[in-house]
Amino acid sequence: MSYKLQFAELLPYWSVLLYGLVFTIVLTIVSTVAGVAVGTAGAAARTFGPGWLGRIVAVYVELIRNTPFIVQLFFIFFGLPALGLKLSETTAAFLAMVINLGAYSTEIIRAGIEAVPKGHIEAGLSLAMTKWEVLRHVVLNQAFRKIYPALSSQIIIVMLGSAVVSQISAEDLTYAANYVASRNFRNFEVYLLVALAYLALAMLTRSALRALGRVIFKAR
Repeated sequence: MSYKLQFAELLPYWSVLLYGLVFTIVLTIVSTVAGVAVGTAGAAARTFGPGWLGRIVAVYVELIRNTPFIVQLFFIFFGLPALGLKLSETTAAFLAMVINLGAYSTEIIRAGIEAVPKGHIEAGLSLAMTKWEVLRHVVLNQAFRKIYPALSSQIIIVMLGSAVVSQISAEDLTYAANYVASRNFRNFEVYLLVALAYLALAMLTRSALRALGRVIFKAR
């Protein structure tokens, strides 16, 4: 059996693949910022908020962590229109990734908050700070220092999992690969190229997050 690699046949579609790559990067960045914000709010609610709010957040976390991401995506894109809420492919992909990352980061950040020494929290409260001021100025910085590696890994997992959004025709890198493969039938070449692109994205994302962490935590 012989197979001749012909990557040159992908060149006419370079703009499609580039668009998919950029789409994936933008989707990852935006959903990461929003998802970590949701996770921070959720972790704060579970540790410092009223009991009823903490229980609502706990249900949300368990629901998302124990269902497949693709089912969550399909529910948002195909299910919500039955209730009169129709979203575009891009909006549905963004919302699904934010909700998913928000649930996982809630537990990661909560673990960091609970690892902060109780004495530090009590010291802040003794200075007449409100519990939300203690959370902002005392707890979160220490918590993020402790959980930053785990949170970075989760962000990369979500970025790689974003390939699923191609199933609702969101024009990410995997969607672009499927489009190209359906046109020139060079499946081996296009999926090898895209696999290497995801590998490079994961490595670059990890390096960028590591550098960002050094800047953030060095300044504090």
